[in-house]
Amino acid sequence: TPPRDARPRRRRRRRWPRLLVLLLVVVLAWPAFLLWDANRNLGRTDALSSGTGTPGTTYLLAGSDSRADGAVQDGTEGQRADSIMLVNVAPNGQASATSLPRDTYVDIPGYGWNKLNASYSFGGAPLLVETVETLTGLHVDHFVEIGMGGVGNIVDAIGGVELCLDMDVNDAYSGLVWQSGCHEADGTTALAFSRMRYSDPLGDIGRAQRQRQVVEKTVSTAMSPSVLLNPVSAFRLERAGSGALTVDEDSDVIDIARLVLAFRSAGGASLTGAPPIESLGYGTAAGSVVLLEDQTAPDFFQKVREGTLTPADMEQSL
Repeated sequence: TPPRDARPRRRRRRRWPRLLVLLLVVVLAWPAFLLWDANRNLGRTDALSSGTGTPGTTYLLAGSDSRADGAVQDGTEGQRADSIMLVNVAPNGQASATSLPRDTYVDIPGYGWNKLNASYSFGGAPLLVETVETLTGLHVDHFVEIGMGGVGNIVDAIGGVELCLDMDVNDAYSGLVWQSGCHEADGTTALAFSRMRYSDPLGDIGRAQRQRQVVEKTVSTAMSPSVLLNPVSAFRLERAGSGALTVDEDSDVIDIARLVLAFRSAGGASLTGAPPIESLGYGTAAGSVVLLEDQTAPDFFQKVREGTLTPADMEQSL
């Protein structure tokens, strides 16, 4: 027999390749699971029209003021579109996010001239989509709706957001109590922040500005590494988002992701705002309405369609 030291040594099998493969499978499978789970939990609704498509991609984001989810309990019945935002990516790639005031005076197909949010009350998402298409000349490709409770749930899922407002507020209607400055806001506060308008000198315009701020801060925080790379935080966000959103039958979570990216692009280019407004309190048979420039702001929406907007087009000079 060979000396003990001369015997060949059995090499220990390294386990790290198996661990690497297992880690790779987990890294790839987790995002796939989140996508599958999100699509499974999204609400669906028949919202899109059969109108002719227009170049580019247009998203209509609507916030419902229905009290059915229990987020606000004030005895109000029925539902209207509390916030309406048009996010467009023009053929040349320019992204814009346009808040359409809920009281905008528009021609509602089959009902005549009335406030924009009345279209949702009359005919739900399909009539709201058709009314926005009539106003803007843009075909809506994707519809996304979020209820009031959904706003708070998403903000809470990401641990809150920092919001800023340069005035003190104690508003009984929305429940917002605010000291001038920037503060960390939980879901309940963020919802009140985005709903408040009676204590705002700019009314619906001010509310739309705060709604865009809530969306912007929520998107920014949700896309941060501290949320996306943390499995617990990512799962909590996915469940809150998919449970809060209702989309048209043809849309999925990938379309929502593209909407988020388009909104971020619009914000980065300072192309977020509202159409030019002629009056915030124009008297009509439908009550006091928001009257757009030249009634329908045709020049503004032509620039949206062509992708030729500038930051100055989004500035209000009432």
